[in-house]
Amino acid sequence: MSTPWWKEAIIYQVYPRSYLDTNGDGIGDLNGITDRLDYIAKLGVDIIWISPFFKSPMRDFGYDVADYCDVDPMFGTLADFDKMIAKAHSLGLKIMIDQVMSHTSEDHPWFKESRSSRDNPKSDWYVWADPLPDGNPPNNWLSVFGGSSWQWDSRRKQYYMHNFLVSQPDLNFHNPDVQQAHLDALRFWLKRGVDGVRMDACNFHFHDRQLRSNPPALVRDTSTVSDANPYGMQAHIHDKSQPENVAFLEKLRVLLDEYGAVAIGEVGADDSLAVMAEYTAGGNKLHMAYSFNLLTADSSAGHIRKQVEDFKARVKDGQPSWSVGNHDAVRVVTRWNGMSNQAAFAKLVLAMQLSLKGTPCLYQGDELAFSEADVPYELIQDPYGKTFWPEFKGRDGCRTPIAWTNGEHGGFTSGTPWLPVAEEHKAIAASVQEADPSSPLNFARRMIAWRKTMPQLTRGDIVFYDAPEPVLALRRDLEGERSVIAVFNLGAAPVSFALPAAKGAQKLEQPGLPGEVVDGVVQLPGYGAWFGYAA
Repeated sequence: MSTPWWKEAIIYQVYPRSYLDTNGDGIGDLNGITDRLDYIAKLGVDIIWISPFFKSPMRDFGYDVADYCDVDPMFGTLADFDKMIAKAHSLGLKIMIDQVMSHTSEDHPWFKESRSSRDNPKSDWYVWADPLPDGNPPNNWLSVFGGSSWQWDSRRKQYYMHNFLVSQPDLNFHNPDVQQAHLDALRFWLKRGVDGVRMDACNFHFHDRQLRSNPPALVRDTSTVSDANPYGMQAHIHDKSQPENVAFLEKLRVLLDEYGAVAIGEVGADDSLAVMAEYTAGGNKLHMAYSFNLLTADSSAGHIRKQVEDFKARVKDGQPSWSVGNHDAVRVVTRWNGMSNQAAFAKLVLAMQLSLKGTPCLYQGDELAFSEADVPYELIQDPYGKTFWPEFKGRDGCRTPIAWTNGEHGGFTSGTPWLPVAEEHKAIAASVQEADPSSPLNFARRMIAWRKTMPQLTRGDIVFYDAPEPVLALRRDLEGERSVIAVFNLGAAPVSFALPAAKGAQKLEQPGLPGEVVDGVVQLPGYGAWFGYAA
């Protein structure tokens, strides 16, 4: 049987607010994405994941949906969406939309009706609870964005649950009408030609019906949240990752299969691998899943190896999607490297990411080696950052607009951008890199194209070799093909070490990372790499 197309694909995430503004209001829009589809196609990726563009008050920048079946006017219209998807398909690109199902905006008509009384038709569409006798919330659950996950509502004289902002009330997925409403909304987009969905916070759908308090965490979680955030102090066994979610994901898969669409789930959990294994088992739920495990500050080769090996050992049926950057994480060249020779490091990390077993997910701007932007407090937009400033500055630094040129506002807008375009990004803008054959952008194009010629890298199994830090050494095996060895130096200093498996290996000409193997001795300069056919 042939390998499913999505297992060999590469995903490219577009954060629409910051991609390209075509109407001068300072906010990127759908027409901006359409105008840059040729750029994305030339990059060589296969799927475009678009962060939310639905109608929203934008208190969490689209992740607080007020209408699941309409485009917010700041992004355009449904006609603009149809135009975008038609052009994408004409270029051979597939479109994946972000589905935020666990919660809505407080402005959603569902919530407005639900909060109006305790006996209206949607009174049970959200998670409501009476106060304790002393007036306190019903339990100790915490919000990811700070404070209690319960907010008092004076209309119903009850608390409602919110895992994120107070303005993002959680839906009650125990109500089958809520599940069906989401399936109907998703069908609306599938009918318009959408090829897949990225399931935001997909393990947050259900809650413990008994509203039991969470116990303290045995090991504090600092990988999915900042260590300044008390959320990591709890073991989140009752407020998310509930067993009832499996049946809902099976319903979701039936709908997706009807249209030949795929789903990738974002899993943020105390034991994310266990949840990913559960949600991808049996081929009847999610197609792929990813966690925050490579979005942490730990850039060691040992950490990367452990994440991949643990996934392989524990997630038997699932396809991983390895991401080193997204709209919620400090940009990788800053987070992992501290800005030392960022162009060389960006090339090395991309080559490494494309060599891991799974479906890579790239974040806009990483192909340009963009660093984390320094947004001053007075310009911060992210409410998460405002709450935990200055220990945690929020997510604006990775969300600043793309610099397409080195001109005013980086060619992003003719108006005032919603976040400032980083001056250091303008210096390495897309137009600047276009003219430089050795730029990170042109390297990314060559590396992606080369990967497509190597079935071992798109379909093969993966095995790691022991190697000294900061070296990651692996082999990709595919029946009927010669095994490929890949070695990456994640550090700035040169390394030299014996790798018996590389003795007699035939060097593979790859897109330009420096490195040699001489009689089984690997010799890599800083941020160097070597690929070869195993002897």
